Amino acid sequence: MIEVVALAIVVAAGLFFAALGGACLVAPSHAGRFLLGFAGSSAKHYAELALRLLVGGAFVVSAPRTLFQDAFSLFGWLLLVTTAGLLLFPWRWHHHFARRVLPEVLRLLPLVGMSSVVLGGFVLWAVFRGNAA
Repeated sequence: MIEVVALAIVVAAGLFFAALGGACLVAPSHAGRFLLGFAGSSAKHYAELALRLLVGGAFVVSAPRTLFQDAFSLFGWLLLVTTAGLLLFPWRWHHHFARRVLPEVLRLLPLVGMSSVVLGGFVLWAVFRGNAA
């Protein structure tokens, strides 16, 4: 049962990446505002960390049922470890870092959008091909 829930979370993450990428390409001002909202408050910071833990764990748990099991497991562990690192720092540091880095990222929004669409498509393809095998 937990594997089914984990796969559903991974599919939702793939859909999120694809939708975020589409928004970056079609509605860059909305996508930019969305990205600037992360770490904007303590509540948003901890909500982001909780989602990262959930998604990272889902990638690790569901990795055996996907194509490219090692890549999915590595990505999940990367999310879990970096989230653990973020938990060690006050949210204001995360906010300061985001405010410093995101303007540079926003200048590359078309590249971010295309990369996100590709990543989302890859995640979905790997899940559905892995389950079909």
